[in-house]
Amino acid sequence: MQKKWNIKGSRGETAERLAKELGVGSVTAGLLVDRGCGDKESALRFLRMEEEMLHSPMLLCDMDKAVARIAQALDGKERIVIYGDYDVDGVTSVSILYLYLTALGADVGYYIPNRMGEGYGMSESSLDKLIDEGAKLIVTVDTGITANAEVDHARARGVDVVVTDHHECHGELPNAAAVVNPRRPDCTYPFKDLAGVGVVFKLLCAFETKRAGISEQDAVRRICADYADLVAIGTIADVMPIRDENRLIVAFGLRRIERSERIGLCALIDAVSQRPDGSRSARAPKITSGFIGYTLAPRINAAGRISSAALAVELFLTDSREKADELAKRLCDINRERQTEENRIALEAYERIDASHDFENDPVIVLAADNWHHGVIGIVASRITEKYGLPSILISFDGAQSDGDLDVGKGSGRSVKGLNLVDALVYCDDLLEKYGGHELAAGLSVRRENIDAFREKINEYAREHFKSEDRTPSLDADFEIGVDEVTLENAEEIRLLEPFGVSNPVPSFVLRNVQIAEVQSISFGKHTKLLLDRGDGHPLTAMYFSHSPKEADVYAGDEIDLLAGLDVNEFNGRKSAQLIVRDLRLTEARAAAEEACGARYAALRAGAAAEPDEDILPSRDDFAAVYNFIRRQVRFGEDSFTVREMLSRDTAVGAVGYIKLRFIIDVLLELNIVGVESIGKDAYRFSVSYKQKRADLDKSAILRRLRSQQKRG
Repeated sequence: MQKKWNIKGSRGETAERLAKELGVGSVTAGLLVDRGCGDKESALRFLRMEEEMLHSPMLLCDMDKAVARIAQALDGKERIVIYGDYDVDGVTSVSILYLYLTALGADVGYYIPNRMGEGYGMSESSLDKLIDEGAKLIVTVDTGITANAEVDHARARGVDVVVTDHHECHGELPNAAAVVNPRRPDCTYPFKDLAGVGVVFKLLCAFETKRAGISEQDAVRRICADYADLVAIGTIADVMPIRDENRLIVAFGLRRIERSERIGLCALIDAVSQRPDGSRSARAPKITSGFIGYTLAPRINAAGRISSAALAVELFLTDSREKADELAKRLCDINRERQTEENRIALEAYERIDASHDFENDPVIVLAADNWHHGVIGIVASRITEKYGLPSILISFDGAQSDGDLDVGKGSGRSVKGLNLVDALVYCDDLLEKYGGHELAAGLSVRRENIDAFREKINEYAREHFKSEDRTPSLDADFEIGVDEVTLENAEEIRLLEPFGVSNPVPSFVLRNVQIAEVQSISFGKHTKLLLDRGDGHPLTAMYFSHSPKEADVYAGDEIDLLAGLDVNEFNGRKSAQLIVRDLRLTEARAAAEEACGARYAALRAGAAAEPDEDILPSRDDFAAVYNFIRRQVRFGEDSFTVREMLSRDTAVGAVGYIKLRFIIDVLLELNIVGVESIGKDAYRFSVSYKQKRADLDKSAILRRLRSQQKRG
């Protein structure tokens, strides 16, 4: 499905004036205008982050109660256990609270449930285990807001719970000693979009203010100096909006990471910078929100998805470089396992969706399986939602009992703008065992017997609340630029607007009428590198990550439009500008010409008269060119092609042309010369018998009919 491109703005007189006033390029000025900074003063405030401020942590409901109860535990030398979640937000939340309390001499431990055995959130069995081991106070981080029964269970056993969380609240709040969550309906905290680790950060700031008897500003400086790096990682990884105080926290945290002395973090950065031969790159990676989100976070996340989140926590807690290197390598190895499993599940899911999903009536994709790894289905759901532009929920019964009370599957869902996933799950409350999350991402548990009813009910909700116009996948771009503006100067200047993230997205641009000079396969076909002709003999590089050349389906000589980001590529000590492609398509003129060929073929196939001089009848040489191409490629293990690919990859086939090629494929199938299976619009899978006898093309009814259509014309 072709994505819709939303071009948010265009550069005009305001951007040109701002460029002169600030001494920046028109591209950077245009981006500032797009972000609401149309005059010099507001632009400078944005660049200097002067409008953002850190709010008083005491504005959070129950913060005073949380500080008092933890202080009581410290004074009474009570055993404190931090109960966290297994994603990056949870891991960083556990780490900073553990480090802080340990530094104060607390008797403290932590517990993160196993994703496979226990699933998301608190459980009474886990609480019993912790209480039996001596816990007197449980502090939840990044979880607990829906754990009413579990909190009551702990209270019944004489143990208090302090809940810190940032997930959506639905129903009554837990009856805890304190519930600190900016999303509480009764909480007037001015910024609702803190990550779980952001809420813990505010808790530490409040505690330090009271403990040390210092101002809130001084407490913030102390806590930032010690923990802003991990707060930034958790905030970025949980895809929180990079605005308001998140922008300040992330900006400061990224600077801390650049000169980090945290042994575990340094070891992880070194591990991801390692080359395949084991050597390390001499160039330190640029620490950006993108590096955190796409490089570090997946490896931290992989621990909780495939193995144990405790591995990632221990990485941040250790003061041994040897142990840190060992843990960092283990996280990288686990991440590779995760990628393999993710790809397996994704391919299986795509096949099922293409074969059976009712796109006309069901706006939400719901799939369930017995053998999908719980820790990976969330990532696959993200890929499905990106690919099809629809909300998706994947449910795994891996490890569940085949019958009885334990036959409960764990699910993970992702949504798109226009459908609040938590609201949709609330509508399905009677069919679910447990659920929680955000507008665009959520987790759930459901019994096998309720899967079909759940699928129907969530789609019933979506049909009413998810507008049809929102179902076309879309991408945002700031404005159009020319190929001549893809320069190193512009790429470096754009970095002035960092940190990027939700609410301050990585800038994207549309470039039109760009000709492809060459298409290259990267990383064994995982990615595609395009060399674009800019007319000066120096081709421009455009990287299309996570798309193989086959998926891109563009070729040398094609004229295309691109939606892409502008980045700096550093290689062998040299810097250059490159594009990071988010989407591409043929130019309108090229697409219209191909559409016209397709329409003409369809008309002729339906029996329309042909012009006497219309070149539509393939010759035996044309058949030979196409047959030889198919036979050769199948022999080399490649059996699937689009019509565009066949025309572009072989000169002889290219000379045949679209209409004749389509008729040749029809005749090859008709006469059983090769096996032909349609696998999509203008896409086929071929099989060849190498004992095939010479074909008699005169036996083709398709060709006889085509000749008569031309005579009739």
